[in-house]
Amino acid sequence: MKTTDDLIRSYYDWLKAKTAWREINDWVEITTPYLDRHNDYIQIYLRQQDNEWVLTDDGYTLADLAQSGCEIDTPRRKALLTATLNGFGVQQSFDSLEIKATEDNFPIRKHSLVQAILAVNDLFYVARANVESYFFEDVALWLDDADVRYTPRVNFVGHSRYNHQFDFVVPKSRQAPERILRVINNPNKDNAQSAAFAWVDTKDVRPADSLAFAVLNDRDRKVSDAVQDALRSYDITPIAWSKREEFRERLAA
Repeated sequence: MKTTDDLIRSYYDWLKAKTAWREINDWVEITTPYLDRHNDYIQIYLRQQDNEWVLTDDGYTLADLAQSGCEIDTPRRKALLTATLNGFGVQQSFDSLEIKATEDNFPIRKHSLVQAILAVNDLFYVARANVESYFFEDVALWLDDADVRYTPRVNFVGHSRYNHQFDFVVPKSRQAPERILRVINNPNKDNAQSAAFAWVDTKDVRPADSLAFAVLNDRDRKVSDAVQDALRSYDITPIAWSKREEFRERLAA
């Protein structure tokens, strides 16, 4: 069995090997190994500004969602976007997602921006244009109906000192340990890998008996066995939305 340090080190090695840098005028284009909804590599841009560094997606994330029929143009959608970005310390500057960094915290801030882009893509992922209900809200409503006590949008600092956002944390009770939930609207390889790293990096700083779950949206398409097996290999229990009632008592305990 690999140790936590081994898993984190292998993740860093993969991240370094698959990241490319290219200078474009006053900016540096960073191509990451993470894929967007179109299976294109996510790119961010870096530029020095006074004594800080600015990292931005150059407006791609929100523009791409808008072109797909998902405008962030209602109070509810704006509130969801703001809450998600705040969890990673990322700001919205006009239509761009942006974060500032110093030389000391650059790796953490770069990681936070990429994770925020993935989270926004997943939060507002739509199989059809103009969908009115978002999966995160559906999960929250189901937890409420099941009388599950939870705290939404919780951030933990992991073993690596990186900050990780989880969607719901169900506190420990007399019958059950702490349960930590990540909601994955678009269950693909990258989103599963992001959830796995967040949990592996976090589990050592949580109570030893804490459990991790990933709620997977399978309403419009079947979740692949590969995604579910990958989550299980990192001690994350997948909960397919179609089978959520099987976990009601386990989460409500």
